[in-house]
Amino acid sequence: MCDEGRKMKKQKTFLKITTLVLLMAFLSILLACGPSVKSVKRLQFMEEKVSSPNTIEELEAAVAKFEKRVLDISEANSQIGIWYKMIATRYLDKQMYNEALKALEKAVLYYPTNQNLYYFIGVSAGFMAKASLDFEANGSRVKAEYYLKLSESAYKRAIELEPTYVRSLYGLSVLYLFDLNEAEKAIPLLQKVLSIETKHYDAMFLLARAYYMSYEFEKALDVYDKIISLSASEQRTRQAEENKKIVLDALYGD
Repeated sequence: MCDEGRKMKKQKTFLKITTLVLLMAFLSILLACGPSVKSVKRLQFMEEKVSSPNTIEELEAAVAKFEKRVLDISEANSQIGIWYKMIATRYLDKQMYNEALKALEKAVLYYPTNQNLYYFIGVSAGFMAKASLDFEANGSRVKAEYYLKLSESAYKRAIELEPTYVRSLYGLSVLYLFDLNEAEKAIPLLQKVLSIETKHYDAMFLLARAYYMSYEFEKALDVYDKIISLSASEQRTRQAEENKKIVLDALYGD
């Protein structure tokens, strides 16, 4: 019985030491996010006065203390991520898209599976692509192309995380139609938007335009007819009728 008791005690001690090692490794991962959390760790070590436990007693004491501290650091990370997201949205409200991107880049380090952050990145990068003018007049579009690719990849990631995310589906469609001149890629995205929100009139207009740009004139006409039959807005109906005339001229004109 005594031998069995000693064996069980050794097993418990081993488990506690293993737990401490895992906790320390977890802390290292958490603390890789930025200098603010490193400061948290440094203050915690100063407070607890446990930096390099060696004996079994020290290790057991450290395990007990760090179980709570891991939670503290996790909560600190969570709050920092929220603050970066708030900073980004403030910049977006002010149309300061470059600054918004900087904050969003940090926010996704804390929330890498938040589809809204990727949507905001897509929007911000799209606007920055338009702002990337050729100031040196050398014909280079490197910056603009960088932001366009960033915008596309961000929208795609948002959709990957939430396949029915209408704002990202619509945003990526706009990018394909107006910035990348790839109307055929916008069509299935807009069809999906309309399968989710059947009276999304902006998506209908974009879909008709995408069909028109892809030389699918009959399909474009069908969409404009649908807008005319469903919409209660005189302005929207009038716009659809004017666009329909343009498509008819392209289809039957000389």
